[in-house]
Amino acid sequence: MNKPTESELEILKVLWTKGASTVREVNEILNEAREVGYTTTLKIMQLMAQKGLVNRDESTRTHVYTAAVAQNNVQNHMLDQLLESAFGGSASELVMNALGRSKASQKELDEIKALIQKLESDE
Repeated sequence: MNKPTESELEILKVLWTKGASTVREVNEILNEAREVGYTTTLKIMQLMAQKGLVNRDESTRTHVYTAAVAQNNVQNHMLDQLLESAFGGSASELVMNALGRSKASQKELDEIKALIQKLESDE
């Protein structure tokens, strides 16, 4: 899998959330956070199609794009790369750093505890 750039990841997030979209629709959503030119969005999405990150339906005058990669697949791939490159493959180092850097909500802590209990019971 090609690792998406930050700009490509922003576009993928839009497509994962909104579903099939035109370049204009994606560009409008991106512009809610920061100014991005239409032609910039178009070029990035064309490159993403070449890389296999998005599918392009050319059956109508206005091309419609969909994500060609699943969100969890991209997240897992990027997490694996981060785990290996920054934490030497140590999941505990990654988790300890992540939890130590920000205040986790009680709901998040409960979810983490439930995951730990599930992992322990599966062993």
